[in-house]
Order: sequence, then structure tokens, then C-alpha cells
Amino acid sequence: MKQILKIFLISLLSLFFFYCSTPEVKKEKPKSNTIKVEKYPDFNTYWYSGKAEITSYKLSQVRYGEIYEGTAVNIFVTEEFLPEKQVKANHQNEKNIPILKLNSTKKFTTGIYPYSLMTSTFSPIDINKKTLKISFSSQEWCGNTFAQLNNKTDYQIHFYSYFETNSDRKITLKKDILENELWNQLRISPENIPVGELQIIPSFEYLSLHHKKFQSYKAEASLVKNGDFLVYTINYPSLKRKLSIQLKKDFPFTIESWNEEISSRGKSLITKAKKIKTIQSAYWSKNGVSDLEERKALGL
Repeated sequence: MKQILKIFLISLLSLFFFYCSTPEVKKEKPKSNTIKVEKYPDFNTYWYSGKAEITSYKLSQVRYGEIYEGTAVNIFVTEEFLPEKQVKANHQNEKNIPILKLNSTKKFTTGIYPYSLMTSTFSPIDINKKTLKISFSSQEWCGNTFAQLNNKTDYQIHFYSYFETNSDRKITLKKDILENELWNQLRISPENIPVGELQIIPSFEYLSLHHKKFQSYKAEASLVKNGDFLVYTINYPSLKRKLSIQLKKDFPFTIESWNEEISSRGKSLITKAKKIKTIQSAYWSKNGVSDLEERKALGL
């Protein structure tokens, strides 16, 4: 019995010394495409300055088989986002998700009546994560159109329109690439933008205005350098539509222009937008008459 106890104690001590002398294996941190300060040293300074980036554009918009002049404005701003309610957070919370929001607006007049378009896209700064929400609205004298995507188990889309062939419906889609989110990704990390043959859900503006089915379509995407610029192009063969976005090749990758070639009433026409001015401003606090000078600076 004493011999058995002796052997047991020796074995126990050996086991103890083995584990105590074995160095702890460090777990590797999960790899992430989240932007690192050392890669873009000015990233936090630029995007977390307490201001939004506002860029105005001269717009030539295709509608009804013709081209109409107008203006476009892109507002990029970082915010804290509530993942469950999927709205902007009012207070700091560890569950909040840092996002880059794009509010894209267009104003143009077709004949006697005006159009006002706006798309809001809420994308996590961590580009490994999918966009959380998109909303699109169109107002013109014929009526309103509104569409909203929420990122749940699938993409849940609610669509409302005054038009019979484009009337109210609820849509569920799998999580393919969203064209709208690619604009945000170009601003965060253009070298990680998806290229090649892809399945992409086109912009909510295009799908809504042209009464196209909300689904993903086969697309071919490419990113090329052109002097001081990058050009990102998405071609949808079945839709006869091609979008090209030109941005500065260096941080903060400002979007300088874009072209959208589509088939409209049997003709191939191109929507064009060219930058007028970019400013940084805490615009939400500038709603007085004295603040009109800043709007004039944008050429609006």
C-alpha cells in the first residue's frame, strides 16, 4: 500500500512540474480588416474630428430618356450605432457599433416638376461586417417612394410606393454585396474592395426609380489606378448598366466624380457627377441665417 501511495505521489508531482514549467500558449487575435492607425496615420484625426465631410457635385441626371441638370451632395460622417434598434445611438455604450454613414442626396427638375432623392447607408468601420441599414426616399410631384433595408438574420426590406407596378411589399434577401455599402468601403479601405465576378444588389435608387426587382445581379467589378486617382467600376450585363466611381488614390480617398451608364427608354445615356467643393463641417449645429455662407462655399 505504501509503495502504491509513493508511486501516486511521484506521478502527481511530475504532472504538476510539467504544467508549471510549460509556457502559456498565447492565443492569436482574430485577423481583422479594421483600419489601423499606422496604416492611415490621419484616419482617426480626419474621421473623428467632430465634423462631417460634405462634398457638392454638379449633376447631369438621366430620367425619362433625357438628361437633366441638377446638384448632388454626399455627406460622410462617423457615428455610434445601436445594433438591435438599428438607429444612431444617443449615448456611449460598449454595445454601440462605430459606423461610417453616407447621406447621398440629389436634386434635379424634369420638365415642370422637381425630384428630390436621398439614400442613407450605415456601414461598420470594420469592413468585415455587413452594412446594418439602408434607407432610400424619392419625392416628386407624382408621389413618394420609400425603401428600407435592415440587417437581421437575412436582409429585411420594406418598400412603399404610390405606383401600382411598384407597390408596397416586404422582401427577404440573402446577404450578398450591397452596391450602396461599396461607397463607404471605398472611403475606408479601397484596396480591400471586392473585384471580379460578383453577386451584387444594385443601388436602392436605381432599383426603385427603374422598377427593377430587388435581388442580387451578376456583376463584374474592377479597381484600377489612373494617375492620381482610383477608378472603381461595376458592370451589370443583364441590366445594361455600368457605374464608375473616381476617387483620390491617397487617404482620405475623396470621391471626385462618378458616371452611371444605363438604358433609358431604349437609349444608352450617362448620369454624370463632378465635384464642386469639399468641406468639413459640423453642419448639424449650423442652421442659422448666418450659416448660409458655408452653403454658398459648396456652390449650392
